[in-house]
Amino acid sequence: QVQLVESGGGLVQAGGSLRLSCAASGHTFMHYAMGWFRQAPGKEREFVAAISRNGGLTRYADSVKGRLTISIDDAKNAAYLDLNNLKPEDTAVYFCAAKELTYYSTTYYYALGEYDYWGQGTQVTVSS
Repeated sequence: QVQLVESGGGLVQAGGSLRLSCAASGHTFMHYAMGWFRQAPGKEREFVAAISRNGGLTRYADSVKGRLTISIDDAKNAAYLDLNNLKPEDTAVYFCAAKELTYYSTTYYYALGEYDYWGQGTQVTVSS
């Protein structure tokens, strides 16, 4: 089992940048594929970005492609989401998620139901 804690959210003007961090503890971090999701008020939680193990493949939602970057630092047991050129429509609570891998995997995962563990979320607010 792994515990996830997000940080780095805040209030930023349109066009600004933030780095979200997801600190993992409790189990070997390398056994998890990671993803980021977000949930805006009144909307369902949606996929933002994912990264695979064993190859570092990434996938992004079309709405954030070219502006967000997902990464992992195994030495720090952490995942990151760099948000650039933020827009008001990026305002949401951002969640990191971990999928436990019990087999060798080189793919990413982008469906909510594929993830086993979730953090509590960090608020990102983008003003116009």
